[in-house]
Amino acid sequence: MEGMLDRRGFLAAAGAAMAAGAAEGQAAGAVEIVGISCSPRKGKNTARAVAACLEAAKGVDQRIAVELIELADLSIPAQLAAGLPLRPGEKDDFPGLVPRLARPSVRGIVVGSPVYFGNMSALCKAFLDRCIAFRKQGFALSNKVAGVVAVGGARNGGQELVVQSIQAALMCQEMIIVGDARPSGRFGALLWSKGGDVANDPDGLKTAENLGKRVAQVALMLAAGR
Repeated sequence: MEGMLDRRGFLAAAGAAMAAGAAEGQAAGAVEIVGISCSPRKGKNTARAVAACLEAAKGVDQRIAVELIELADLSIPAQLAAGLPLRPGEKDDFPGLVPRLARPSVRGIVVGSPVYFGNMSALCKAFLDRCIAFRKQGFALSNKVAGVVAVGGARNGGQELVVQSIQAALMCQEMIIVGDARPSGRFGALLWSKGGDVANDPDGLKTAENLGKRVAQVALMLAAGR
């Protein structure tokens, strides 16, 4: 029980520290890693899992700055990717994300999604479809490091399918895809919202931490020109 409470405290502290860390890192010219939670439920398990990933990334080196973006607050109409117009009264928040993700100081991006019927959330698919904007800007996400987090309602709830689907979309952006590295060394971060809380899944949280570390390590190598 004590370890479980520690995990919950860690997740809460990680989420609260994201915005402050991003501002500090930008001012110092740090290597930035942005996490994107594609869950329609703000501040819930997917956001917590991505926050854990970012917190681990930040611990790799003092030059790492992190930022968590939750799409739950945003309107991202998917039809615009196909050239269709906005519906009456509909707003589009995606353009505000473009400069935040395309800036050269952002060396890594972590995309997280809950698992819905064996696939990513509709919000995640809409976001990835709208990322065609980066291809039209000369592949603005090219050579940024990408990691993927998936949170399912069961241990084998389709997390690997979601990770691979998101990775496929990110490869179309010429991003550099990494997995969760050693010692697990698999596709990415695979978490189970056991009992309604990823804090109850220490093994899954470890994959999130491993992924964050790997994204940070590769981002630092690329920033150093190695």
